[in-house]
Amino acid sequence: MAGKLLDSKVVIDLFREDLITIEKLKSLPHIYIPVMVLGELFYGANLSKQIEKRVAQIRTFAAKVTVLNCDSVTAEMYGEIKSQLRRDGKPIPENDIWIAALTKQYKLSILSNDKHFTYIKGVRVESLM
Repeated sequence: MAGKLLDSKVVIDLFREDLITIEKLKSLPHIYIPVMVLGELFYGANLSKQIEKRVAQIRTFAAKVTVLNCDSVTAEMYGEIKSQLRRDGKPIPENDIWIAALTKQYKLSILSNDKHFTYIKGVRVESLM
């Protein structure tokens, strides 16, 4: 698969019209987001003062990208990643383990500024900075 998988913070930067993020995303042949990123975005939208506007923004964005869902292969990757992180003493947030599992499953690289993705063997991380 060509393209990049985005984490929540990158999508939020896009929504905030960050010029660096916009330029980077323009150059991508395809954009993927994990279903849990959608969940995180909708969670934030429902806590905002402009719920309807934010929810509509997320729906519009989701219609333009490929949303990746989890399956049994993802679950197996999740188990491998979480056990590796535990052995290495480097815990990271649960959703990020699932995001990393999808990244490995689909052989994508992840566009993220979160350094903890670099703790995971076999996950290619590309930073916007």
